[in-house]
Amino acid sequence: MDSNDIFPHSRLNHAVSAILALGLVLFSEPVVAQAGELETLKPGVLQVVIEPYMPYTALKDDKQVGLDSDILDVIAKKLGLKIETTVTDFPGMLAAVQAQRADITIGGIAWSDARQKVGLFTDPPYYSPPAMAVHGDASYPDVQSLEGKALGTVTGYVWAKSIAQVPKADAHTYPTADSVFSDLSSGRIDVGFLDPLLIIYQQQQRPDMKFRVAYLNPPTAEQVAAHPDYKYFQPYMTGFYLPKQAPKLAQAISDQIDAMYKDGSLAALVTKWGGDPKQFLVPSRDMAAQRRGVDRPQTWSPPSIAN
Repeated sequence: MDSNDIFPHSRLNHAVSAILALGLVLFSEPVVAQAGELETLKPGVLQVVIEPYMPYTALKDDKQVGLDSDILDVIAKKLGLKIETTVTDFPGMLAAVQAQRADITIGGIAWSDARQKVGLFTDPPYYSPPAMAVHGDASYPDVQSLEGKALGTVTGYVWAKSIAQVPKADAHTYPTADSVFSDLSSGRIDVGFLDPLLIIYQQQQRPDMKFRVAYLNPPTAEQVAAHPDYKYFQPYMTGFYLPKQAPKLAQAISDQIDAMYKDGSLAALVTKWGGDPKQFLVPSRDMAAQRRGVDRPQTWSPPSIAN
């Protein structure tokens, strides 16, 4: 925060010293909160609930792996917290946090106004471009091209609302991403809406499956006005999700996320898991407006490697 105060000449030297000292605080490493100051359910322990959702989250040999897991591991070490992990499904993740049975959930979770009303989101650890898994060679460049097609996603994902609004579409929701990929490969659905790194990862793991990655041109403002849930066909902010009762913990994690944009560590982790930092770490123009005055102050700007 810059100061616009004008100091009397007799106090100038003291003022300059104070400003320099303030600058050192503001532009150095974020002040790391002490673990005991944070609202974790168990002192010194961060209880994390995830679903198996590689390459974002998974539990392997009692250790979290994946992009979100790697990010949280860095942050937990900075905050002096030990991680304990529970595995469930996506609806169970959200419910555990909202009922304060866990400290945090992670794994490509899209920010939404409905979710922030019953939980706390951190600053975005990355952004998610609008990707699709497509069966066969057909092209689906825009939302209109999806009309009348068989579409699928996972129960609880934001795209469930979007595909339900596509005129004449046969919309399906599945308990897991594996179920989406299975029906997609067999041709029972035409397009699956899932997180982009997941689609890339699945292609790498199962080249025998008959689908490819494609990107949807975002709907126009007029289309979103006519079909409000089309907004989820646009790039979206992800976030780590915490209970309403943990504002200090949420802020401490946000501070560390913001620092990781600046020091290059987020770009390195996104690249490690197959993403392009220019796609995943630069917000779209409308994202600030989505959260300003909702769960962020009016002066908030989304973190970015472009800053």
